[in-house]
Amino acid sequence: MQQYLKILRFALPYSRQIILSVLFNIGTVLFSLASITTLIPILRIIFNTAKPQTSPVEYTGILGLKDYLTGQLNYKMYTWSEAIGPQRMLFYVLLVTVGLFLLKNLFRFLGAIAITYIKNGVERDLRASLHKKFLELPIAYFSERRKGDLIARFSTDVLDIQYAVLSSVHRLVQDPLMIILTLGILILFSAKLTLLVIVLLPISGFIISRIGKTLKKPAQAAKQELAVLLSQLEEHISGIQIIKSYVAERRVHKHFSDSNQRYFRYMNKTMFRRDLSSPVSEVLGALILVVIVWYGGNLILNTNELEADFFITYIVLFYQVTVPAKSLSNAFYDIKRGEASADRVLEILETENEMTDAADAKEVSAFESDLKLVDVTFSYEEKVVIDQLSLTIKKGSSVALVGQSGSGKSTIASLINRFYDPQAGAILLDGQDIRTLKQKSYRHLIGFISQDAVLFNDTIRNNIAFGVESATEEEIIAAAKIANAHTFICEQEQGYDTIIGDRGMKLSGGQRQRLTIARAILKDPQLLILDEATSALDSESEQLVQEALEQVLQNRTSIVIAHRLSTIQHCDQIVVMKDGAIVEKGKHLALLEQDGVYKKLVDLQGI
Repeated sequence: MQQYLKILRFALPYSRQIILSVLFNIGTVLFSLASITTLIPILRIIFNTAKPQTSPVEYTGILGLKDYLTGQLNYKMYTWSEAIGPQRMLFYVLLVTVGLFLLKNLFRFLGAIAITYIKNGVERDLRASLHKKFLELPIAYFSERRKGDLIARFSTDVLDIQYAVLSSVHRLVQDPLMIILTLGILILFSAKLTLLVIVLLPISGFIISRIGKTLKKPAQAAKQELAVLLSQLEEHISGIQIIKSYVAERRVHKHFSDSNQRYFRYMNKTMFRRDLSSPVSEVLGALILVVIVWYGGNLILNTNELEADFFITYIVLFYQVTVPAKSLSNAFYDIKRGEASADRVLEILETENEMTDAADAKEVSAFESDLKLVDVTFSYEEKVVIDQLSLTIKKGSSVALVGQSGSGKSTIASLINRFYDPQAGAILLDGQDIRTLKQKSYRHLIGFISQDAVLFNDTIRNNIAFGVESATEEEIIAAAKIANAHTFICEQEQGYDTIIGDRGMKLSGGQRQRLTIARAILKDPQLLILDEATSALDSESEQLVQEALEQVLQNRTSIVIAHRLSTIQHCDQIVVMKDGAIVEKGKHLALLEQDGVYKKLVDLQGI
């Protein structure tokens, strides 16, 4: 229930709609009860059971309220019958009944409009909060979780909260009100009979609640399995070329089918238990109705404490209690099922971001002197990737990081970008620990070109101008020309307005990478980080891009990570890494003369 209340806080901005919904629900209940109680005069007219009452009845207090209302009803019916006749009186009473039913359904519709606005608004706000949280959380959070699981929380879990949790709010307002007011009228009709109802209803409610408590566990398991399903689907779509190339369709489908079967079983358990609530509550309601008819019949036949028309109306009103009672039991089940989704959504929203800006974090607008890594140590879980590494990068210089795969080169790029923080040591920009700087202002200084060409399903223009909202057409074209991308862009059917597809799949690998380079050029960063920027290029494209990069890197601080050593010979400093540590550093010719690790790497590549 605590998670339920946390979700409901998202409804607070819709206080006006909440108030209207409550008022409309109250109106629905009042007009519903009023329309049913008109059964009494209708039955009395049809069966002519009204006792002649020629004068008004005096009110003698709350204990005599039933006799007062019955006497007044008989008096009104007697005077109307004398004035207009029974048939015409029946017509007018039926007309009032129809009017009450119309008003009931009008208020019901208006209440539904108000609650729909609230539900859709909360769904929208939940998604917006989740998306904002995704963008705020550090890279480490996403590296530890399945992408499909996060998508499931963003989509299906939010929908379940909207349907299961927020829809129950409507029932938790209207149904208890209907039950309370109906019980009040039933007490007025027969206190003895209603006392029996009040005793029996909690017993049936207890039985239903015991079944409901078993619902959350299979619902939680179903949510987790659905996340696995979506993750597998995302992986299979992304890796469809490899799956087909290795003729692995049968194997991956078996994995998917196994997970799909588990989800099938969990959902069966969830829905079987939920669907059990309706027949159980209906059977219990029927048993209570049998007891009421038996006991009420005795009150009519043996003691004359209850009149037949009141008893018939009593049974109809009792049915009005069983409907919201049944609805409340379903709401209880929905809440239990929705709590599983609420847990998963709130887990993300309540995750603490360990890389938030400090309260006294400073703005930074320029790179003045140098960037230093001082005794930096970093581990992925138990594995040490960077071990007490120190390195100084002077402003305006170009530094290349080379070494075998897994030596820690890309990790250094991630640390400098502040995607992660080192476990020991510090990274200093002009003598200031970057952890004391505001992340956004610090990252404005950096241009990053990753090993994978990350592009978006948008136009070429918008991909180049990504992050630079004020970019002009001339600046975008100039950046594309420097990256040697302008020619192939103009060859596209829509030119710069061409949609490049998911992850830029409509372009070749070399074209995608040149767009990412153009994007970095347009940003005009003071520090440029190239992580295998030419790895996806063919020889011709590599030469074109290398020429462009040589222009871009002039008089600009740059960190170049490369496996192809031919691309970094011009760098001011080459840093050779092995097992997270620096083993050699210097210029290209000086390192060759040392005849060490770098020389072996050069010889292997036949440079």
